[in-house]
Amino acid sequence: MIHIGYHASHEQFRPSELLDYVQRAEQAGFTAAMCSDHFFPWSESQGQSGFTWSWLGAALQATGLSFGTVNAPGQRYHPAIIAQAAATLAEMYPGRFWLAVGSGEWVNEHITGERWPTKAERNQRLQESVAVMRALWAGETVTHRGLIEVEEARLYTRPAEAPMVVGAAVTAPTAAWVAGWADALITVNRPPDQLAEVVQSFREGGGEVKPMFLQVHVAWAPDDAIARQEAYEQWRTNVFDSTLLADLKLPEQFEAAAKMVRPEDLDSHVLIASDPARYIEWLQAYLDLGFSRLYIHNVTHRQPAFIEMFGERVLPALLTAERRPDTVQR
Repeated sequence: MIHIGYHASHEQFRPSELLDYVQRAEQAGFTAAMCSDHFFPWSESQGQSGFTWSWLGAALQATGLSFGTVNAPGQRYHPAIIAQAAATLAEMYPGRFWLAVGSGEWVNEHITGERWPTKAERNQRLQESVAVMRALWAGETVTHRGLIEVEEARLYTRPAEAPMVVGAAVTAPTAAWVAGWADALITVNRPPDQLAEVVQSFREGGGEVKPMFLQVHVAWAPDDAIARQEAYEQWRTNVFDSTLLADLKLPEQFEAAAKMVRPEDLDSHVLIASDPARYIEWLQAYLDLGFSRLYIHNVTHRQPAFIEMFGERVLPALLTAERRPDTVQR
C-alpha cells in the first residue's frame, strides 16, 4: 500500500510546534510520519534541535500514524540505549515505529569529544551496532568487543515484533551495501537519473523485494519566487555532496560553505513550486520508481498552510486506496 508521510524537522521547529503539525497532517490525510534526530541544526537560521526520542512518544500517542527516525548509533548514542528506546516505543505502539540507521554526521557526533572515524570505519561500526540491537531485541544477553563495546547487556522489556531496521543511503554504493542487511531502504530525492541508480543498486545488492522509502524535500509557497527565496533561506546549507555534509563540524561551517550557493542551485535538491499539479507529477514519478512511502519535508516555515494545501490538492490524487493510518509492513 502506498503511503504519503509528513516529515517533522526538529532542526527548524520547536517540539511543541511539530506535535501540532503532525496532528494537522493526520487530519489532512497524510498516512505516515517521520522525523529527524539532530543535536545541532544545519544553520543558525534553522535554530532548533529538540530531542527526538522524548518527542516520539508524544507524537505516537497524539496520532494514529506510524513514525520513524534516522539515527546514527555508535558514537553520540550507544546502540544498546537505542535498542532499549526503540523497543519501548515498539512495545507501546505495536507496528507503528521503525528505525532507520546511518553512519552519521560529525555536526551531531562531535559532542562526545571522540575522533571522527573514516567512512569505512563508520560503516563497520554501524553494522556492529545493528547486530547488537537485533540480538538485544531477540532477548539475548550481549557482550561485544569491536568498534563498539557492550558488556552483558539484556533487554527485559521487548516488543512482540522487533522494529523494522531501515538502511539510510544517499549514494548507489551505500544502497548496495545496506541491501545486504537492512529490512528496507530510505534515501532522499535528487535528479531522476541519480535516484534510479540508487534504486538499481539496492535491488541488485539484495533488496529485490524489500520496501523503499523516500524523503522528499519540497518548498511550497503561494508564489514560486517566494517559495524559492524561502527554500534558499532555510535549506541552502544542505545542497552539498554527502561526503562534505558528513564531515563538517558546526552550523557556522555549513553557513560558510553555503556562501557561494545560488538560489537556482537548490533545484537538484528541493522541489520548488506553488502549483499542486507539479507536486503530483513529481511524486508520482517517485512512486513509479518503486518507492512505497514518500515522506514530504516542506523546508519553508509555512507548515499549516502547506499541510492544508497538500491534503486538499495533492494527497487525493496520489492515495487512491482507502486512507488509513500506517502500520509497519516488512
